This record gives sequence, C-alpha cells and structure tokens, in this order.
Amino acid sequence: MNKIWVLQNAPPENLGIAGQVFQGSGLAPAYIHTFAGAAVPRYMDEAVGLVVLGGPMGVYERDSYPFLAAATRLIDQALKQDKPVLGICLGSQLLAAALGARVTRGPQKEIGWHPVELEPATREDPLMNRLQPSFMGYHWHGDIFELPKGATALASSARTAYQAFSHGRAAYGVLFHMEVTTQIIADMVRAFADEVREEGLDGEQIKADAAQHLPALHANGRIFFYNWATLCLEAGS
Repeated sequence: MNKIWVLQNAPPENLGIAGQVFQGSGLAPAYIHTFAGAAVPRYMDEAVGLVVLGGPMGVYERDSYPFLAAATRLIDQALKQDKPVLGICLGSQLLAAALGARVTRGPQKEIGWHPVELEPATREDPLMNRLQPSFMGYHWHGDIFELPKGATALASSARTAYQAFSHGRAAYGVLFHMEVTTQIIADMVRAFADEVREEGLDGEQIKADAAQHLPALHANGRIFFYNWATLCLEAGS
C-alpha cells in the first residue's frame, strides 16, 4: 500500500467516499488530525500524495491556527517534488495560496446544494474528462480564491467563479465537496449549526436533499478520486 498524508482540519470533514476509493486503489490514507493539535509532517518522505481537507478557518487566520503555515509548507514541498496534491474546500484555498493566489472572503457564503458547471478545459483534463458537465454540488465555504498563475480553471458555480482548478500535472484544488456522505453532511449541519442559522438556511432540508443529489455527486466523485489515486500510484512506482 502506498501512503498518502491526509490533513483533517475539522472533525466532521473526513475523506468520505474518497477514502473508500483510495483504499480500493491501493492507497493507505494516514490522517493527521490538525483539529486535535496533531503536528503537520515536516516532510512528504515516503508518502506518494497529499490531501488537505476542509475546515471552518480561513487561510489568512494563521495567527489563530498555526497549523495553516505548516500545511502550506507541506503543500509547497509536495509541489516541488511533483507529488500529487488534492485540496478540498479549505485545502483548495491553501493550495491556491501556496501557488501565490489571493484568498479572500466572498460576497456571500455558499452552503448547501448548488449547481456546478465544468469548464471546457475539463474535456482535456485526465481527472475530469469523464465527469458530467453539470451536476449538483455540495458546498460549505465563505472564502474564495483567485485563479493561481499558470493554473487551469475547471469548474464554476453561479456564486463562485473558481470552484476547481489544476496546476501542473498533479495538483488539484476543488472548493466544493464530492467526498461527502449522508453522515458527513449531518455532522457538518450539526457542528456548524450557528453558521446555518446565521445564513437563514434550513439544516434539515440540506440533509434531506442529500437523498436526491448524492447519487450523481458520488458517481462523479468516484471517477475523480480514482483518477487522482492513479496519479499517486504513478508517483510511487
């Protein structure tokens, strides 16, 4: 089994179906629970890839969350070694920042189920070329990023210009969540209940809508995560 580092930055936000796909592909996720104070590894070492998951903090809150600087250093090391990097939600923002892009608060938060539209560039992208061109995505973010220099825009939504991007051969940032399960969604609604209330949203409806939207989201996610796992296996060979 090929080890990948997985930085988990909030208790509810784990690999979900991505973990199933990775393990079935021969990858061994090694979780680093930054939310519990675990130290971010200083080096990639024998790990063949890096996943940075979501969390409620902002990239610019390094004084309050020291692990953010360490996560950025590890991302930078993986990039320099051409090892695959996958940033999801906060992870995509950290990846964008590591590549020199600006990350800021968006005009409004995007939480719950909103359509995602793939960009024409995905037709040539090895990870996204078999995904549906439009599907309902699951979102939970208030911050947005500029497209890093040299990156390729891969997806957008009505509220957010850049929902996904690639950089180089093996770095991918995805702001929305294809990995979520019904349990992860329920845990997020419970853990971030104040945010749901502040935005005037119905947490119960967000959970109920999962029955309709998760099958298509998972179908796309499994393709994407399998293809990313393939990059890791190539890196470890």
